[in-house]
Amino acid sequence: MAGETVITIVGNLVDDPELKFTPAGHPVAKFRIASTPRTFDRQTNEWKDAESLFLTVTAWRSLAENAAGSLQRGMRVIVQGALKQRSYEDRDGVKRTVYEVEAEEVGPSLKSATAAVTKTKGNQGRQQPQQPSSGGYGAQQQPNADPWSTNQQQNGWGQQRPADVPF
Repeated sequence: MAGETVITIVGNLVDDPELKFTPAGHPVAKFRIASTPRTFDRQTNEWKDAESLFLTVTAWRSLAENAAGSLQRGMRVIVQGALKQRSYEDRDGVKRTVYEVEAEEVGPSLKSATAAVTKTKGNQGRQQPQQPSSGGYGAQQQPNADPWSTNQQQNGWGQQRPADVPF
């Protein structure tokens, strides 16, 4: 994203992510997010909502598939990506400008929710590297060595920890 305007937005999904595929077979997901600033009015002693900002978000490849499979309308999400401006003429010949975000990262907000994270399998939209026949760089990682694996309870240094002890 060099040279682009990077934005991080927190808001609620206005609709379910719509997953489609390009003619070349690349997955792309689109969804809209609404972000509503909220301020506290000391005179009335109440929270006031300002005008909502609605942005269309586009995600590509594995991010598109993961977003479409994980997110649904109403969820509070965090999106980070490149802010894009696009101009076009509508049916009546009026010039319009829209702003969109091409997502680099998408995730649920854990401010008022919980999430069970599952690591995906496969090449996740990237070419699968050649696996050497012996160890070394690029060697396939053993399932036990995966620090994000849910099959074992480890602390951040790869040591076993009791299942009932938090990180």
